[in-house]
Amino acid sequence: MREGANMSEPAKTKKGLIVSPIENGTVIDHLPPGKAIKIAEILSLLQPGSVVIMGQNLKSTKYGKKDLIKVEDRYLTGEEYNKIALVAPNATVNIIRNFEIQEKRKVSVPDVLEDVALCANANCISNKERIPSRLYTVSRDPLVMVCHYCNFEFKGEELRLKG
Repeated sequence: MREGANMSEPAKTKKGLIVSPIENGTVIDHLPPGKAIKIAEILSLLQPGSVVIMGQNLKSTKYGKKDLIKVEDRYLTGEEYNKIALVAPNATVNIIRNFEIQEKRKVSVPDVLEDVALCANANCISNKERIPSRLYTVSRDPLVMVCHYCNFEFKGEELRLKG
């Protein structure tokens, strides 16, 4: 599958939208509308010198509307995949090399999150002392987590990612 024809000629999708291709890097697709900026901030993508292309409220045949992020010359870590899954559980991450999709992955919320997010219980020991947080996934839809240390159960919207 080609990500784009070549750099001097923008790729045209079957719907006629013009999308700038990237030669090498990562495309984070199928983000909920309005989440691209939040995910770019969580992943620290908006650094001086970084080439980042964001599309917001794009048409999607599967979801109606979606956001999209393209990042040149950057590949994600496992921890970053987990962070995306917590904010956008239906996201797809495409690895691009030489303008072609080399790998396509769906993100998923892992069974255990270690040192990625904070317990929602302000009195939890993991929020008071320098110990890594550990959260277990109780449910993925809707997202419900429970803390390893204090057994506090909370919903995904209460989740705070570590910065």
